[in-house]
Amino acid sequence: MIVIYQIILTVLLLFSPIIIIFRVFKNKEDNRRFVEKFGISTKKRRQGKLVWFHGASVGEILSIIPLIKNYEKDNSINQILITSSTLSSSKILKKYNFKKTVHQFYPIDYFFFTKKFLNYWSPNFAIFIESEIWPWMFKDISEKNIPLILFNARLTKKTFMRWMKIKNFSKSVFGNITKAYPQNQETKEYLKKLEVEKINYLGNLKFAKSDKENLDKVSNKLKSEFKRKKIWVASSTHENEELFCAKAHIELRKKIRNLLTIIIPRHIHRTKDIISLMENLGLKATCHSSTLKNLKNIDIYIVDTYGETKKFHKIGSTVFLGGSIIKRGGQNPLEAARFGAKILHGPNVNNFTEIYKLLKFYNVSKKINSPNELASSIVFKKNKSTGNRIKKIGENILKKTIKDLDKIFNNEFKKA
Repeated sequence: MIVIYQIILTVLLLFSPIIIIFRVFKNKEDNRRFVEKFGISTKKRRQGKLVWFHGASVGEILSIIPLIKNYEKDNSINQILITSSTLSSSKILKKYNFKKTVHQFYPIDYFFFTKKFLNYWSPNFAIFIESEIWPWMFKDISEKNIPLILFNARLTKKTFMRWMKIKNFSKSVFGNITKAYPQNQETKEYLKKLEVEKINYLGNLKFAKSDKENLDKVSNKLKSEFKRKKIWVASSTHENEELFCAKAHIELRKKIRNLLTIIIPRHIHRTKDIISLMENLGLKATCHSSTLKNLKNIDIYIVDTYGETKKFHKIGSTVFLGGSIIKRGGQNPLEAARFGAKILHGPNVNNFTEIYKLLKFYNVSKKINSPNELASSIVFKKNKSTGNRIKKIGENILKKTIKDLDKIFNNEFKKA
């Protein structure tokens, strides 16, 4: 099976130049650093102990920021390598002034590229986040006797069933995992059935606060403007969900004066299309990156910059989470919930089932099915006590996680 997997990748690689050019043209790829995906490193490897974290995109990388901050202070670790697959995740990391942490794009899971990558970086630990399971890389990591941790692991029923259809192959892949930390009980049971030997359920690290940055200064030029508005936020929206939210805005505007809907699209390269959509609906829209000095008569404020989502989550008393009207499994609601916001979402939140179950228990979240229902569910007052409760859960999970990882690191470093 592993041979067939590599043959398929060989065929796909023949088309990779066309794919890369297209992605660069669409601003989805770095026009200089794309070579990193072919195992060509552009940063230097320091001497000493190196811990490697890999996450697919923005959400996964943000979830480990508390860990990165902790290990930046650990003198036993000389360098931290973070890899990811998306351009947006690389831009997010630029705002953190890490001293010994570097970012590279994750290499294609092809034997030549993975071997080249591992030979250059020679990590002492490999920590893969959530659903990042790469057969050939896992094989190479195991052959080099590098401890492999599947961290904050998440497997849906659909994904699990796919792995079970190729049980012998999945056993060889998951057998390379040294230890797994599932983020929910469902994943824990799936990992057991996939014969992962060491599993430790500590909770979902996404409950932990990612940083302590100053969130008050969203925009000095518009600070007073925001105070005069009734604001709600639509976050991590995908195509068609902006239309859904715009219809809710039109309905809510009948009752609420000075209403402002802040839309944070999941992919900011769609901003022009969103503005065009709003204009067709007779709504006035502007962008966060614009030079506009006041929000008079503005209906929709589009956040078209990276790394500022939390700042707007702090403003909104109600946050609608996208990826839930369309079938994408939803987006992580915890960041907004920590600020005491009411969380609204569509019916498709299977990626965060246990989190939404907890939020529903605390009466924080609500499922909505139509623009009218969304409009009628929006509130303009935060619930800070519930937000503090969620923060406390995150703090406890982070402490337990660091304590357990420290034991593994210390044992391995002593062997070395």
